[in-house]
This record gives sequence, structure tokens and C-alpha cells, in this order.
Amino acid sequence: MTKAKTKDTNEYGLDLKGQMILEEYRELLPVFSRLKSLVLEKLGECLQRAGLIVSSLDARVKQEASLAGKLELKGQKYKSIDDITDIVGARVVTFYSDEVDKIAALVDSTFEVDWNNSVDKRKLLGKDTFGYMSLHYICRIPESLFQDPECPELNRFYFEVQMRTALQHVWANMNHDTGYKSGFEVPKEYIRSLTRLAGLLELADDEFSRIRKDLTDYRRKMEQLVKNGSFDEVSLNADTLRSYLALDPFAPLNAKIAAINQAEVQMLSGMPYLEPMRRMGLQTLGDVERMRKTCSERAYQLALHQISGTDLDIIASTLGLQNVCLVFAADRGGEKGIEFFLNCLNGPSRYNAATAEKLFEQLSKIHDM
Repeated sequence: MTKAKTKDTNEYGLDLKGQMILEEYRELLPVFSRLKSLVLEKLGECLQRAGLIVSSLDARVKQEASLAGKLELKGQKYKSIDDITDIVGARVVTFYSDEVDKIAALVDSTFEVDWNNSVDKRKLLGKDTFGYMSLHYICRIPESLFQDPECPELNRFYFEVQMRTALQHVWANMNHDTGYKSGFEVPKEYIRSLTRLAGLLELADDEFSRIRKDLTDYRRKMEQLVKNGSFDEVSLNADTLRSYLALDPFAPLNAKIAAINQAEVQMLSGMPYLEPMRRMGLQTLGDVERMRKTCSERAYQLALHQISGTDLDIIASTLGLQNVCLVFAADRGGEKGIEFFLNCLNGPSRYNAATAEKLFEQLSKIHDM
């Protein structure tokens, strides 16, 4: 493959200072490439420590043609390559608008931020203006974070970190593709349509954050109600059942069953019982708690029939919950009720009918059924 010929710097139409900056850029490309990788690494590490999951994290080194264009338009601003702060750029795209400030705090605590040149474009909006806005920090790697005596330039050059939401990122790309930076004037009717769309995207951004906050508040409220034992006020769902099971309400029953054979209790998740319980008509944690209290003694008696006379020395922590559900299912629908429960729990199978028949026969022998 033939290697592409490098363009002479004077072919870009730059003045002497611009050409010198471009030549220095070429010499420093390995440094900028290493700086890009280092910035990505450190950003990834701080996001992981904070437990933040983002939509995307990427970085780039500005292409030569792009830098030449920048020097052609704004070359008078730059005395040297050190004055160009976005040769290396990183972008963090979040899912929610309220996470942008969290990312910004992490960037501030990780890197050295040049506040004089950093821009919060969100604050530049007029009262009646919609549009893509993001947070741009100009940063440098502090020696306390990383230092390589053989490459001090890694601590010398600034880089840019852009922080925005996924919807803001969509808008930025649309803005670019529809000609805002193409050099020609966009007709007013298109600007009006784009502005309306930008408003919808910003509204969606705000609504996603609000809904997440409301759901978080709801979960916290449900967790507190569970802790307080206010089970009738709590709907039965995955979050609330998990909180309920964390209280280990079936532990006394499991301990009593384990004592039959002096068995060990092996911990298993009770979450697979959520859908069977809901399909049997349980709607709140109060329903589950009443089922537990009403059916526990017969659930224990059923366990006596199941494991007495065996050498079983390990039982699952879900055995108490399972037997309580079996007793409840039998109370509601007899043998067919048990089969329905087994079908919900294990999936339809011809063996469920035979198992249900055997279990119902065992339950029929329990004196207080």
C-alpha cells in the first residue's frame, strides 16, 4: 500500500507562525497520542470508582487539517502550540442531565482545571433560547496524578473535556450535519424547525432526570415502609420483594425445618417466587406476610412428610417460602391450585400434575388443613 504523501505546511495558506505551530504539532503527535490514552485511562478510573455508568467515553487527537483550519481562522490568538487547548479532547456522554455536574466534580478532583478558559455553555442560554449546551473544562494532568520524567510534556499540555447528555450529543451532531458550521446561512424556516426540535430534546432531558429522581424517591419510600413493617401499603414487585426478603422473614421456618435432620441451610434467592405469587393473586407485601403467618405451620408439617426418614443434610433457604406457597395454592385451588403454582414456578410440564397429586395427598394428611 502506498503511504499518503504528507502535505507541506505552506500549502495550507498559513502565515509563518501558523506553519511553525503546525510543524511542532507534527513532531509532538506521539506525545498527544499518549496524552489522549492517559486522559481516557484516568477518566475511566474515576468514573469506575464513583460507580457512574455513562453512555460513552471517548477521546481524540485533533486532525492536522482541522488544526490548520483553526489556525487559518484564529491564528492570531495563538502565540505557540501551548495556547491551543483542544488538540487533545475527551468527551463524556451521560444518560441524565443531573449527572453532568457529578462528572464535572470528578474531573475537577482528578485534573488541574483552567477555570479562566473553561466554559459552562449551559449558562449562556437566553431565556427564550433552546439548543445544545454542554460543559467544557480545559484541564492538565497534575504531577501528583501522573508523572513521567522522560515525557514531561504530558504535564505541560492542556486538553479539553466535554461533558454532555446523550440527547445533547444527538443535538450537537444534528447541528453539525445540518450546516450550522458549513459556511452558508441556514434558511429561517429550518432554523425554526431545529429550534422546536431542540426544545423537545431539552424537555426530554429534564423529564428523564425527573422520572429517575421520582423512581429513586419511590424506592426509598417503599424500603422504609418495609423496614417499618407497613406491608399493606407496599405493592408486591421485584424491588419490594427483594427488600422484604432481606428481612429474612422465612428464617424461623427454615431453621425449624432444618432441625428435622440437623441440616445446613443453603442460601438461594427467593425472587423466582415473585411471578407465581402475583399470579396466585397476592398484590401487596401484606398479602405475602398474611400467607406466611397463616400457612407456616402446615408448611413445616409438609416438610416433615418430605424429608423425615431421609439423610438430607442440606436444605435450600427457599424451602420455607416454597412450602408456604404450596399450602396457600392448595387452600385456593386444591390439587389444581398446586399444579398451577408449579407451572408458574418451573414452567409447564407433565410432571407437575403428578407432583401436585403427591403433594396434595401429603397435605391432606396434615390434621389442621
